[in-house]
Amino acid sequence: MEKNTGRPFPCFLVLLFFLLVSVNVTAQGKTPAFINGDFADPSVIRAGDSYYAVGTSSEWAPHFPIYHSANLTDWTLSGYVFDRTPEWISGSFWAPEFYYHNKKYYVYYTARRKSDGISCIGVATSDYPDHGFTDHGVIVDYGKEAIDAFIYNDNGQLYISFKAFGLDNRPIELLGSRLSPDGLKMQGEVFSMLKDTARRGMEGQSIIKKDNWYYLFYSSGDCCGNGCSYDVRVTRSRDYQGPYEYLSTNPVLQTYGDWKCPGHGTFVTNPQGNTSYIYHAYNRQTNVFTGREGLIADLKWDRVTGWPMLYPRAVTKPKPLDFSDDFKTASSAWQWDFRHAAPVVSRKNGQLTVSGTVTPDNLTGIALTVRPVSTDFEMTTTVLNHNEALKGLVFYGDAGAAVGIGVQGSMVRFWSVRDTVRTIIAEVKIDPLKPVKLRLKMKSDLSCEVYYSQGTGEWLFPVVNKTAVGFLPQWDRSPRPGLHVKAANGEQAVFGQFQIINK
Repeated sequence: MEKNTGRPFPCFLVLLFFLLVSVNVTAQGKTPAFINGDFADPSVIRAGDSYYAVGTSSEWAPHFPIYHSANLTDWTLSGYVFDRTPEWISGSFWAPEFYYHNKKYYVYYTARRKSDGISCIGVATSDYPDHGFTDHGVIVDYGKEAIDAFIYNDNGQLYISFKAFGLDNRPIELLGSRLSPDGLKMQGEVFSMLKDTARRGMEGQSIIKKDNWYYLFYSSGDCCGNGCSYDVRVTRSRDYQGPYEYLSTNPVLQTYGDWKCPGHGTFVTNPQGNTSYIYHAYNRQTNVFTGREGLIADLKWDRVTGWPMLYPRAVTKPKPLDFSDDFKTASSAWQWDFRHAAPVVSRKNGQLTVSGTVTPDNLTGIALTVRPVSTDFEMTTTVLNHNEALKGLVFYGDAGAAVGIGVQGSMVRFWSVRDTVRTIIAEVKIDPLKPVKLRLKMKSDLSCEVYYSQGTGEWLFPVVNKTAVGFLPQWDRSPRPGLHVKAANGEQAVFGQFQIINK
């Protein structure tokens, strides 16, 4: 369904959106940070003097982004576990667990099985930490859901633990099993490690050992969305399989300062022997519009009780980096919604050509998106060709939740998709023979201005409109900005340079 409001075009968007980066600086000019932007369920390993982190990608492709760092503070995107979707998977790429074993890199991950919609745990391996992974398919299929794998080596015996529910009306449990020496199969009986008797939720476990105690950390509460209630708790046992006793002063990490609902982390130890806990949390100011950002806490031990405690680390907040793509070489920063046809992309002579099949259930169209790192920025591109495809800039939450500005025929159109209704908010006529520059300017008050320019170099915004976009965020992920094309007959969009300048 398409609705035309008949108003003349440009906009002023009130955007409760944003920031896939921390913007609330403390009085000391510092903010806890690990990887800015939407990077949920982080798992980290150290390889020599380097660190590699992998995180949830939900419905974005490529799947499971991998970041590299030399110091646990400065991170760059290094690759993805899967450049192509494994055939058995229909969605929900969550909670990857990094592990190194037998001179190979393992990622144990959660995904939804295409044949029945059940969440299972798969495993992929590579000789390299950031590319070249081979999928080995499902390794854990248990109950109605098996998610959040964690691997532990206990004196040479590998174990896998995971969350399961739907087990004969029992509460959620953390279950465990031995693994084969190659880490690719479960062996022996599955055993219960911890039961969610309080029915608060229990997942995202991570285990470390000290002084002959096994310490099992886990996340409790709801992970995601406006109603999240996550925190981190700890238990301990003399035996890996349990029984585990609870720390009476739990939780050990909870909502604090600018951050709420912390959880789902793993541990990593630096060459000096200091151990850190890598986890995610929401920025309290922008909530679900921020996404679950990667953070870091230091692990300390209470000398009296022997129990561990977690202390969020403060690091200097760097100036957000600008992003620019001149379309001369490939960039790994771009992602898309894999549930719909992948964009068909080509680069030539500094131009990016984008097309793709748009199915009837995809009201938005093809979106090629990147991660923003500020609430105060300008996003620009140039549309070089003219046809009946709608093409331009987009804020994309989902195929049924998006807003954008683009060129279609002899018109520039500001549009939105919400609640199965596609709306043209405003439009203006242009010269169909000239390229059109588009600009979306975000402000720190979470509003945006939209402009177009053709020939003269002057940015035009003859009418100011305001549109709330609180409908954009999805339950487990945030909207993303980028390029867009929607065509009925496979028509192409040709773009000049894309740029995001952060203030």
